[in-house]
Amino acid sequence: TWNWLKTSFTGALEVMTEMKNQDVKFSQDTYILAFAICYKLDSPESFKICTMLREEALVKGEVLSRRASCFAVALALNQNQPAKALSIFSQIMKPESIICINLKIMIHVQSNMLKTLMEILKDATEGNLSRFVKKHVFSEEVLVKVREKVKDAPALLAKFDELYGKLHVNGQVTPNSLDALLCHTPRDVKSHVVLLNKRTVSRRTFQPLSQSLWAE
Repeated sequence: TWNWLKTSFTGALEVMTEMKNQDVKFSQDTYILAFAICYKLDSPESFKICTMLREEALVKGEVLSRRASCFAVALALNQNQPAKALSIFSQIMKPESIICINLKIMIHVQSNMLKTLMEILKDATEGNLSRFVKKHVFSEEVLVKVREKVKDAPALLAKFDELYGKLHVNGQVTPNSLDALLCHTPRDVKSHVVLLNKRTVSRRTFQPLSQSLWAE
């Protein structure tokens, strides 16, 4: 149940907060875990903790991974803070991944930057990228939110429906939700971060997480 998961997430976050209070140096994986837990809890308090950890890391000159930053962006969006999400996103190096492009779309949706949003989708369908560069792939869930946003603007809606059709024909739409994309861990990653969401369907608890953290 969610209450059980929430308790486990909260406990894991408390462990990491205590580690931080004791000046235990966080590894890149630990930051990913911390931001992912904050994202999963999705509360004003977890957003505050995520922001604090991120700002402290930047002050110390630490370079946060793209994966960690993506969780921070997603959490900011969930907390209806598009300006903060954009600020974090703008500092991500090489934001060309499938997660980044979908987060970029959501930032535009929440910021009402609809014309620019349409240009992004148009560029994705026209194949302007080099053949050596993978085409952008969009989450069906994200595209549904785009359509909901433009439904009251006939011209934009018509343009979106045209682009939506092209994206499907080009195989540039995935049924995976944004949450599934965020929490997917490549099979070849051999790290304790796999514990975060190794099986996204079963949504396992963070029970083993604290053990991994104490081993840091």
